[in-house]
Amino acid sequence: MNTDANAPRLLKRDLLATVGPFALVGIVLLAIAYWVLDPSPPRRVVLATGTEQGAYAEFGLRYAEILARHGIKVQLRATQGSAENLALLRDPDSGVDLAFVQGGADRRFGPDEDADAGLVSLGSLFYEPVWIFYREEAARRLLGDARPPDSLAQLKGWRINIGAKGSGVAILLEKMFEANHVEPGELDLVRLSQTPAVMALLDGSVDAMAFVSAPESLMVQMLLKTPGIALMNFAQAEAYTRLFPFMAAVTLPRGVVDLERDMPPQDVHLVAPIGTLVARDSTHPALIQLFVQAAQQVHGSAGWFHKRGDFPNGRTTERTLASEAERFYRSGVPFLQRYLPFWLANLIERMWPVLVTLIAVLLPLSRILPPLYELRVRSRIFRWYAQLRAVEAGLGQRPADALARELADLEERVGHISVPLAYADELYSLRSHIRLVRDRLVRDRPGSPQAPAAGEAAN
Repeated sequence: MNTDANAPRLLKRDLLATVGPFALVGIVLLAIAYWVLDPSPPRRVVLATGTEQGAYAEFGLRYAEILARHGIKVQLRATQGSAENLALLRDPDSGVDLAFVQGGADRRFGPDEDADAGLVSLGSLFYEPVWIFYREEAARRLLGDARPPDSLAQLKGWRINIGAKGSGVAILLEKMFEANHVEPGELDLVRLSQTPAVMALLDGSVDAMAFVSAPESLMVQMLLKTPGIALMNFAQAEAYTRLFPFMAAVTLPRGVVDLERDMPPQDVHLVAPIGTLVARDSTHPALIQLFVQAAQQVHGSAGWFHKRGDFPNGRTTERTLASEAERFYRSGVPFLQRYLPFWLANLIERMWPVLVTLIAVLLPLSRILPPLYELRVRSRIFRWYAQLRAVEAGLGQRPADALARELADLEERVGHISVPLAYADELYSLRSHIRLVRDRLVRDRPGSPQAPAAGEAAN
């Protein structure tokens, strides 16, 4: 017997046999939890933006660049605007996961639980002023010597482009004209997409064009600097904010476009719906967390109408705020993501409740492992006692030679048993007991010097 050389190997084998099933149960439960929780986000997501050269398209490119750093491919889908984006989000077969949506882009004045079921907001991202650019020549022609237009009610009889079908501009302007008691028949409305509309404005085919966009839009930047084209001032901007909760009153400061040329030459009051990012509620929580973090990078700096840190925020009135977005606005970037790669931090963050639960369940059960290990090691010794007792019971009942062969075979087998040193005393006890039985066998064998005489046996 060698209790030293084989001890490490035996210890590993016994530990594996004892702990293995326990560990396997834990791994299976963990795998089931991983499958149910699905902690890893998909590697591809579809974001509906807007028209080419619009602010939504520009923002979409920046979001795609940021998420690409985390291994997420953002596929941008160009649309006509917010109304089409909402329709795509509500269509389960469109494949769109998230979309930019302007406030008031829906035909409903207030929140509609049925229509918005399955949609969540990631927060307010930026102001989207209503830009109404008009030809100065047309204003003089249509209004005479009156001051420049500063109310929608003054635009009766004008030829105005309000955006292509699918944009949110037309829906919003319908609400605004209705609030000014301007009937559709009192306007000559044109439905061109943004680029053709700008061309029509420049060549005089339309008197004015209206669209809703963040100031980052290339069209906005260009029209603000175009001679003969003026931006309408909303003198009643504050009144609109009282009538429409999704609107804010903003001011385009004098000279902000071009200080040297003093453009605009005076402050311009505007009304601005708030642009939001809307997602399906089935969108993976980790993706929502990444998009909100990207929103902070894209929209968190100061702009023409807001200060640094004003956006993004969770103050939205039209749709339910996603729980991950609410968490971000309350606590910022999750703690682990500040120090670990996103994929690892996200995995730990979403799996730790399961890990804690498994530990709470398995830890009490683990108390049976030491007794099981001890039983396994000792059984390697004790199982030979049954054979030894059978030999001992056969003394005087079975041929001594057969018992001697069984005993020799048993001793040889026991001689090859290896156990950890902590259990060596029990192995030595087994070998001592084997010797005791052999001594009895030798003593009781006929002809043995130690065997009792026939008369003694009879007595």
